[in-house]
Amino acid sequence: MPPNQKNQFSTLVSQRQNDICNALSEVDGTLFLEDTWDRPGGGGGITRMLESPTFEKAGVNTSQVFGPISDTERPMFTTLINKVAPHISSLKGSDFFATGISLVIHPKNPYVPTVHANYRYFECNTPTDTIWWMGGGADLTPYYLNTEDNRHFHTVHQTACDAFKPGFYATSKKACDDYFYLPHRNETRGVGGIFFDYLNDDFDRQLHFISSISSAFIDAYLPIVSRQKDTPYQDEHRHWQSIRRGRYAEFNLLHDRGTLFGLKTNGRVESIFMSMPPNAAWAYNYVPRPGSAEERLQQVLKSPQHWVTNA
Repeated sequence: MPPNQKNQFSTLVSQRQNDICNALSEVDGTLFLEDTWDRPGGGGGITRMLESPTFEKAGVNTSQVFGPISDTERPMFTTLINKVAPHISSLKGSDFFATGISLVIHPKNPYVPTVHANYRYFECNTPTDTIWWMGGGADLTPYYLNTEDNRHFHTVHQTACDAFKPGFYATSKKACDDYFYLPHRNETRGVGGIFFDYLNDDFDRQLHFISSISSAFIDAYLPIVSRQKDTPYQDEHRHWQSIRRGRYAEFNLLHDRGTLFGLKTNGRVESIFMSMPPNAAWAYNYVPRPGSAEERLQQVLKSPQHWVTNA
């Protein structure tokens, strides 16, 4: 394995943070605030936050964490590593390295969807082996359905995925629907996107794919923001947005692997919880009005759709 894999991926992460932050800042001219942090035990990261007329709360974070695998962390790492290296029976005396970019954007206008994306690299050095893999994805969480927006988001990702490997979009789309699912609500978090993990076959080819798919995120999301950010809305639309944001928070706290990994590896709490919406609501037994746009969204979330017809 080339010794500079970690550096190559870290360089990509840093570049993509700049690209995405610049694209978001151009929407209404507001600049990100930057906060650097250190992790006890090794590494740290850069948190960038934006609050603007368009984006109520947008976070674009990078991290690079490393260190020995402690006794308390060993069961979690063993579960992860067995996905790609089931022959590893013990992680005693091992260390890890993880880097990535993670972003969550919560717009103010309820007609602009919330979006999440993450692109990451993980490496573990045991006394006998070095195990590595890449993962990532992006998913869209609208508050009001717009077929054109959903199709655009999925089509851009399909193009980048299938250039990497024919049929990869369909596989990643299903994985996204399965992962971003709230079983206690019997619904998906949003209208999906792509999700993939444990890619550990060809580093150079996969790095090129991660570069392509993370760049494609900008083309997939920013046109939606431009189309919808000035759509008129009323208080009732913001109320529905806050209820749906409550579901977003439920998923992040109960099921999101990235949140759990960050907390269990001594990550910075403020950066980990940047994914949480600025405001959310849990109205008791809220049922959308029959025939309403809100009910239509809820029906779609209970039955994932194929937004790209030729997938």
